[in-house]
Amino acid sequence: MVIRDIMIKDILKVRDNATLKDALKIMTSDTVNSAPVVNDKDELVGIVVKADIYRFLIEEGHYDSYPVEAVMTKNVISVNASNDIVEVGKILRDNNIFAVPVVEDSKAIGIVTLEEVLDYFLEK
Repeated sequence: MVIRDIMIKDILKVRDNATLKDALKIMTSDTVNSAPVVNDKDELVGIVVKADIYRFLIEEGHYDSYPVEAVMTKNVISVNASNDIVEVGKILRDNNIFAVPVVEDSKAIGIVTLEEVLDYFLEK
């Protein structure tokens, strides 16, 4: 089984110049915990997780004007649509992360979370 078969294709992307407030608002309204961060060419430049924003709020207390770049992970672990599901499960586990963007030609085309991987194995 390859990731293309289970990845979430209709993904929420956050622009790198969005404010933390806007990113959190978008992520909360779509009930997602992480989102790929893209530049003006729609290229993947990072990933932002709600927990990163929350940690920033605890430390700084103001997020109306801070850009997503302030808290996003820049060295993103990503996969491609042809990666095997077991391989992606190991990537998630070995790196202690809950989601990985699926990238093609430097663009985020999907996302796979631990939930999709677990659902696949539970349904087997």
